[in-house]
Amino acid sequence: MRTTKMLLGAALLAATGLAAAEPARVEAVQYPAWLERGGNAVPLTPGTRLEPSDKLRTGANARVQLRMGEGSTVKLGENAQFVIEKMDDRSVFRAALSVITGAFRFTTDALRKSQRRDIAIKVKNVTAGIRGTDLWGKSTGERDLVCLLEGKISVGSEGHPTVTLDQPLDFYQKPREGEPAVARVDAKQVEIWSQETEISRDGPAARMGGQWSVIAGKFSTRDEALNANRVLRASGYPAVLGTSGEYPTVIVPGLAGEAEARALMANLRSVPGIVGPTVKGP
Repeated sequence: MRTTKMLLGAALLAATGLAAAEPARVEAVQYPAWLERGGNAVPLTPGTRLEPSDKLRTGANARVQLRMGEGSTVKLGENAQFVIEKMDDRSVFRAALSVITGAFRFTTDALRKSQRRDIAIKVKNVTAGIRGTDLWGKSTGERDLVCLLEGKISVGSEGHPTVTLDQPLDFYQKPREGEPAVARVDAKQVEIWSQETEISRDGPAARMGGQWSVIAGKFSTRDEALNANRVLRASGYPAVLGTSGEYPTVIVPGLAGEAEARALMANLRSVPGIVGPTVKGP
């Protein structure tokens, strides 16, 4: 009996450890966007579990929203490249994230701020150390920038001392060919910056549980449908094959609502070979 209880206890501890190690997950995608893993690129979709070494890319006017394993939210703007370099959840959630280009926002869950975490976000040549905070940043061809919105962060760049930002609206920037500096920004500018990482209202966005879809087209042959499917997936849209009566179809599922589906339908009209896409409700 004692042995049985010990085994059950060990099993519960193992299960708890697995639950604590919940991976990062994609919550929403405003297309087009891609996941690169193991040398392959596929369209990014809500619900995707992310792993260390995964790279995410977004296209023009695209956005991505992620939920990290300890509850924090990461948002990416358009034309961004983002890598999860390391991720580990034991007694402390540790992660190393890299923003190669584009805008991002990192926000700690208000209900889980007391959770122990050690997260470093590298914005090209600038690195910010995080334990519980809200910040926005961006890497462009001209500079790397990190702006504190709430909390406290340590930030620095190679060859320069690390500084602490503990006043909201302070930001650290490192020009490509210049010295780093700390300055202050006004709330109006932060609001403008923040829109770069927010999923657009009525944008072509998919979310977990989304039940709307876009029928990209009906085709005379399966080969034609397969070709259209390949083109859409290469363009960052998670197309799948379907049927409508006797005809093979290509569908992009998972849109959050009718407005989002219509926005995606408009996007697909610019994809070569896609003619007359239509919206389908739940």
